[in-house]
Amino acid sequence: MEIFEKQIVPELRKHKIYLLRRLDLNEEQKEFVESYFHGHMLPFVQPVLLIKHKIRPFLNNAQLYMSVCLRDKEDSQGKDNYAIVKIPSDHLPRFVELPSAPGRHDLIILDDIVRHSISWMFPGYDIIDTYSIKLTRDAELYIDDEFSGDLIQKIKTSLTKRHVGPASRFVYDREMPSALMEFLKESFGLDKYDLLVEGRYHNNFDFFRFPDFGFTHLKNPPLPPQKFRSLEDSWDLFDAIREKDHLIHPPYHSYESVIRFFEDAAKDPRVTHIKITQYRVARQSRIMNALKEAIRAGKQVFVFIEVKARFDEEANLDWGEDLERTGVRVRYSFPGVKVHAKMALIRREEDNGPILYSYLSTGNFHEETAKIYSDHGLFTADKRMTGEVARLFSFLETVQVPSQKFEHLLVGQFNLRGKLLDLIHQEIQNAKAGKKAQIILKLNSIQDTVMIKKLYEASQAGVEIQLIVRGICCLVPQLKGVSENIHACSIVDRYLEHSRVFIFHNDGEEKVYLSSADWMVRNLSYRIETAFPVLDPEIAKRIKDVIQIQLHDNVKARIIGPEQSNAYRKGGPDIAIRSQVETYFYLKRKEE
Repeated sequence: MEIFEKQIVPELRKHKIYLLRRLDLNEEQKEFVESYFHGHMLPFVQPVLLIKHKIRPFLNNAQLYMSVCLRDKEDSQGKDNYAIVKIPSDHLPRFVELPSAPGRHDLIILDDIVRHSISWMFPGYDIIDTYSIKLTRDAELYIDDEFSGDLIQKIKTSLTKRHVGPASRFVYDREMPSALMEFLKESFGLDKYDLLVEGRYHNNFDFFRFPDFGFTHLKNPPLPPQKFRSLEDSWDLFDAIREKDHLIHPPYHSYESVIRFFEDAAKDPRVTHIKITQYRVARQSRIMNALKEAIRAGKQVFVFIEVKARFDEEANLDWGEDLERTGVRVRYSFPGVKVHAKMALIRREEDNGPILYSYLSTGNFHEETAKIYSDHGLFTADKRMTGEVARLFSFLETVQVPSQKFEHLLVGQFNLRGKLLDLIHQEIQNAKAGKKAQIILKLNSIQDTVMIKKLYEASQAGVEIQLIVRGICCLVPQLKGVSENIHACSIVDRYLEHSRVFIFHNDGEEKVYLSSADWMVRNLSYRIETAFPVLDPEIAKRIKDVIQIQLHDNVKARIIGPEQSNAYRKGGPDIAIRSQVETYFYLKRKEE
């Protein structure tokens, strides 16, 4: 709220953009607001007078409401009454443009149109004040037993209950009086652990749809995805991959080469098999359409669909049923674990026999999130990799544990946790032997206590450890006697930092891995994840260069330290380094 009121609103005013409240409106604007309410909002606001022990209204999950304190005009005692009104932001834009004087742009938030109209909805009452609220319901799919019965049917049944689940978080305006707060707690069956105080407005996600009035100069400068020429301009995509490995880095690179990987495979008469894992997929997906086209062309297609992908369960079920109707062989979730690995495999008949081509990624096969999630994706025909990818797909298809161990891939449920611990331990041994020892990790989150303790042990042995952790970081860097050799930062910018990168110095023979796995208990113990080695030295250098750019960010990087202040890293003496912008131009230079 402080950022909104003290930074965003004043900056908007500098550019003649004004967010008005109801008391700021002139007569023309009042008439507009009243007309807008009756013409657009009235069917959705659902005013309800709350009567203690007699009416228990149901609040829709994650929807905005206005709680109202009011008094009956005929009640001589002046006792407070309470009501709620829905703010219909699920039907209408949150920001409404008002009639404005020349040279300025006036707006009003939908919440304040509701505030302006409250007295019309409750004509027999005097309105004392209004306070916005939002209730989020528990979205967990509580499945009593994943190991017996029909798991998919259980998930479908649980999905129907998601939006009527118990309250898990109640967000309210900090100005709300305690009497109203206690009344709402009782009315909605809340306890103190459900409550979260915020400001006057909630659902700040709606700012993504703030009108721009054509002021493009106030937006982030455009960074259009760069064509990955070595694949997108290639006459034969598979020839280019067979010749050498290729690494794309969306959204800096276009996602077109990934889409073409599947579309070309669907049309290529020499391709016989296509296999892919699906965790989150765009609702309109050229990749999924290519799989259906491949079936029509007589190819064998296998898709493993993880139905337990949180909040994408219903979409994944829909895609699975759609693919099955086309003839795709689909397998759904395993009980007890999630399949979170992001990989694909194509088998192609060539002059010297069949060749396997693989795509391994840190991110999902999702054309939309590829525009805003920063990920790495590796195309390879290296037999050391593709053979193990085929082995993992065989496990997903048959649930038969592979007889051969994974030597190059690190796979959750098989060797991922153990190998990572071994790699850290090797750095510890190198440090104790007086050799250079270093670990660089880029993660979304780190929470697993076993891994954290091992990193503490490494720090105490003299291993230099640098972390880039965007989200949850349960490891505490820079603690005396514990983690002096661990430095950590978090980068939050226009793109979501989503790739996981593990770099181990290994006495000069560096090991570089890209992965789908964060260092959390759920990822390392209850998911099938992959970490895949980067075997091409040129690609490994490119990854390390990008990581070094991020480690030197002095614009968007925040320091993670024991005091939990999350202070921005201060700028250097010579130049400001905003890593996402620097990465874009670094890759652009590589493409030229």
